[in-house]
Amino acid sequence: MPTNINKGRLDMKMIEFILLAAGAVVGAFLRYIMVASPKTILGLPINVLAVNVVGSFILGLFSVLAVALNLDSNYSLLIATGFCGAFTTMSSFALETSNLMDGNRYILVALNILMNVGLSLGAVLGGKAVGNALTARFLD
Repeated sequence: MPTNINKGRLDMKMIEFILLAAGAVVGAFLRYIMVASPKTILGLPINVLAVNVVGSFILGLFSVLAVALNLDSNYSLLIATGFCGAFTTMSSFALETSNLMDGNRYILVALNILMNVGLSLGAVLGGKAVGNALTARFLD
């Protein structure tokens, strides 16, 4: 069995592929669990919002810890690209927003956009702040 997957300019070692795939499988499975039973608050879909906010927090936290712990890039394949890439979902967010538009629910459209973008950005910043606090406490 070859140790590299070659396609064009891509030269990925088998372990990198396995880490990427493992992270993606876990992320996709957890996303499936979290969105399987759609929930709303006052008509606003919150499942995808929760997934995006949690995933953004994890990515923010990981981005700081990866640097502070000088983690090998394979961890980024597993966590950032694999897990967070499969867990968070821009396409579902866009579809839910489009469905709200189809129903002429424009206040919910605006709220959905503001909450997904604003809370996801806030979660990344929060994750980075937690990562910085952890590294300051335990690594300095």
